[in-house]
Amino acid sequence: MTIVAIAKDPLSELRRNLRPGGCLQGADLPARNRTDWSFLPPANPLAVLRPATTDEVVQIMRHCHQNTIAVTPQGGMTGLCGGARPLDGGVALSLERMTGIEALDPDGMTMTVLAGTPLETIQTAAAAAGLFFPLDLGARGSCAIGGNLSTNAGGNRVIRYGMTRELVLGIEVVLPDGTLLPMLNRMIKNNAGYDLKQLFLGSEGTLGVITRVVLRLFPQPGCTSAALCIVRDFTAVLSVLATSRRRLGPLLSAFEVMWADYWHQATERAKVRAPVAMGDGSHAILIEMQGLDEAIDGARFESLLEHLLAEGLVKDGVVAQSLGDIAAFWATRDAAAEFAKPAVIGPHISFDVGLPMTRMDDFAAQAKAALLHQIGCHSVYYGHVGDGNLHVVAWLPGADPQPFADASRIVYGIVGEMEGTVSAEHGIGTLKKPYLPLSRSPAEIALMRQIKAALDPKWLMNPTKIFD
Repeated sequence: MTIVAIAKDPLSELRRNLRPGGCLQGADLPARNRTDWSFLPPANPLAVLRPATTDEVVQIMRHCHQNTIAVTPQGGMTGLCGGARPLDGGVALSLERMTGIEALDPDGMTMTVLAGTPLETIQTAAAAAGLFFPLDLGARGSCAIGGNLSTNAGGNRVIRYGMTRELVLGIEVVLPDGTLLPMLNRMIKNNAGYDLKQLFLGSEGTLGVITRVVLRLFPQPGCTSAALCIVRDFTAVLSVLATSRRRLGPLLSAFEVMWADYWHQATERAKVRAPVAMGDGSHAILIEMQGLDEAIDGARFESLLEHLLAEGLVKDGVVAQSLGDIAAFWATRDAAAEFAKPAVIGPHISFDVGLPMTRMDDFAAQAKAALLHQIGCHSVYYGHVGDGNLHVVAWLPGADPQPFADASRIVYGIVGEMEGTVSAEHGIGTLKKPYLPLSRSPAEIALMRQIKAALDPKWLMNPTKIFD
C-alpha cells in the first residue's frame, strides 16, 4: 500500500481563529494587496490576512513566527518604493479593517486612531473639533496613517511642522514574535527611558506592526495666505527663502519651488492654468503662510511681498485673494500627478532625493545633462526646497519600460557625490535598496542590521526591504 503524505496547510489554524473575511487566499486574493504604487510586478503571497483588532494581529504574528512565515504589513498601498509589496509565499498583513478614531482630546490636543485609518479621515476629524493635523500628502484620501508612520512621511508642511515622527506621541506595536508593546503615550514630555517608538517610525514595517497611534494636534489656522512668485535664478530662490523665514518665522507653512522645465510641462502639457507667467524666469516659488489673525498676519504677509518686490528679489508674482486662488496655486505644484497621462509625458521614472540646499540647482543641472547625454532621458525638477527635498521626473520618450536602472544609477550617483540622501520622504523599500550605501555608512547599516536581528531574529518581518 502506498501512503501519500498530505501537506499541512500552514494557515488553517488562523483561518479558524480570525473572523470571516480575515484570511483571503487563492482566487479571493485582492489585486490591490499584491503590489503598491511602485509599479513592481504583482507578487503571489500565500494569503492576505485582514485583522480587525490588535488581538488578532498578535495571533497572526505569533502564528507566523512559530511557522516561519514571512509577513509584510500593508496600509493604503500608496508607497512608491515597493515597501508594501509582499513576498511570494509569505503573507500580506493588511490593516484595512483596523480603521477609526478612538479618542480625541481637545484639551491635551491629541487623537488616538487605529493604524489603518486614512489620513484624510484624521484631517477631517481634527477640523471638526476646531483643531488641525498638519501632515498632508497628495494620497491623503488613500494612504493609511500606519503607513505614514512606517515611512516617516514628509509632505507639504514639513518646513513648519516637521516630518511625521514629529507629530507622533505614542504608538502600539506588535513585535515579530507577537509581543505587544502598548506605548500609547499622550504627553509631549516623557523621558522615562528610551523613546522606543522612534525605532519603528521610518522602519518600513521591518521591525513590527504599528496598530494604534497617538497623534499630536495643533490649533486650526485662523487664516491662510499664499503667493506665487517668479525669480531670475536660484540665488534669488535662496534669498526669498531666507527673507520669508526671517519675516514670517514659524508662520511659514510651505515653500515649494518649481524649475522652469517643470513649470512648462505643468502649464503647457498638463494644461494646468498658470496664475502668473514664467517669462524668462528660472523658477516659480509657492509661498504659503498659516496665521491666526487675518488682520495681523495677513498684513505681515503683504509686507513680505512688498519687500521682495522692492528689493528686486522677485521678477513677478501674484497673491491669492481667495481659497480658490490658493488651490489654483497648489494645482501647479501638484500637476506631477497628471504627468503619467499619454498626452502629457506618459510612462516615466520618479525620484525623491534630499540635498544640501545650496547644491540643489547644481544637482538639477548636472542630473539633467547626464540623463540626456548618457541615456537620452528628459527630466524636470520641483520640490519642497524649504526642506531640502527635490523631486525628479525623468523619461525616455516612447520607451516602455523606462530605463529605471540606468536613470537610478545616474541620479543617485550624483546625489551621493553631493552628500545628499537617496530618500527624502518615500523610504527605501526594494527599489532604493542598492543605493542605500550612498547615503548611509557601513557602520550605520551594520547597526541597522543588529537592531533588526535583535527584534526579528528569524528575519520574517518584511524581509528583503531596506537591506538584505
